[in-house]
Amino acid sequence: MIEKALSGTKAYWIWIAFLVLGCLVALDLFLTQLDVGLGITGLSRDVPWGMYIAQLTFMVGIAASAVMVVLPYYLHNYKQFGPITVLGEFLAISAVMVCMLFVAVDMGRPDRLANLLLHPRPNSPMFWDFLSVMGYLLLNIVISFKTLEAKRNDVQPPSWLKVLVIVSIPWAFSIHTVTAFLYSGLAARPFWLSAILAPRFLASAFACGPSLLFVVLYILEKVSRVRFGHDVKRSLARIITYALAASLFFLLLEFFTVFYSDIPHHTHPFHYLLFGSHNTISIAVLAWLSILLTSLALLIHLVCRGERSERYLILASVMTLVGLWIDKGFNMVAVGFSMTPNEELVVYWPTWPELVLTFGIYSFGMLVFTLLAKIYLAYAGDLGAERLDT
Repeated sequence: MIEKALSGTKAYWIWIAFLVLGCLVALDLFLTQLDVGLGITGLSRDVPWGMYIAQLTFMVGIAASAVMVVLPYYLHNYKQFGPITVLGEFLAISAVMVCMLFVAVDMGRPDRLANLLLHPRPNSPMFWDFLSVMGYLLLNIVISFKTLEAKRNDVQPPSWLKVLVIVSIPWAFSIHTVTAFLYSGLAARPFWLSAILAPRFLASAFACGPSLLFVVLYILEKVSRVRFGHDVKRSLARIITYALAASLFFLLLEFFTVFYSDIPHHTHPFHYLLFGSHNTISIAVLAWLSILLTSLALLIHLVCRGERSERYLILASVMTLVGLWIDKGFNMVAVGFSMTPNEELVVYWPTWPELVLTFGIYSFGMLVFTLLAKIYLAYAGDLGAERLDT
């Protein structure tokens, strides 16, 4: 199957070369960071997590969201999702690899990751996060490639594969739940000290992941002769609508609890989030942009139905991705560390090395997914997708 990714058009190889270049630039910056230290980032004593961990949080949600196509197909026999189930699992594989790289670059000594295995501490949320993410990666690799192999050979998948699929469903929920526990377990950071943080993470993940998959389906239809059908896209749009509504509802619950109770140490980070500080309002601009984009996206999903609305749904999917990336991919960390336990304001902004290294890691993720998607397109017809050349 791997050989399918080694052939393509000129445009395909230009895209691959661009992504490889991004990876090489990131590697060079990473080596510089290893030599100089994390001083080239915007991190400090008061802000030990920054852009890298924020991207980990966002991409874990993208990985977990594969369950939104796996669960209906395998447990509810929703055959319309048959053509995209493997694609969703390939997206999860790419996302988990990106997550692992962000953890590696966030550590001043990446070799110390081995301590999680050499000296495991079951009382540490980081230990469980490592196990859940690694286990989820292995599950998706085995399930996706075994399914693809069976479809290619026109045989039934092995019976034990169904067991792994069932195990992968609660496992998908666990990886983002444990990630939320890493935040909400820090009592000195009231912005994260919320029992509803895990449901917020899951709701936003189940809106982001299908939104990204919706955009991927649109791109694949443009660059290939594969068509996925209106029913698939309409079902994805319905999942996005429900998840996005839940995400916004949970956010409103946070706002009510914080501002109605008016507990000072809990109110301060949320006030900074929505109104900024006397020095800067940039964080507030991003927060309101996130709320605006996600609200408009929800409105578009509620209003636009039918085949002629696909362009609007693509726009809504992009708005969802950007809006929730701002919320989880930056504001969640920047605002969480904005107030020290001594009630001192700390403003965090990523430096250009952080941004370039982040772009490079995303380039690696897109490179992996591009190769996997090329393999998928070669067997899309066997998985149930429509091919215009048949």
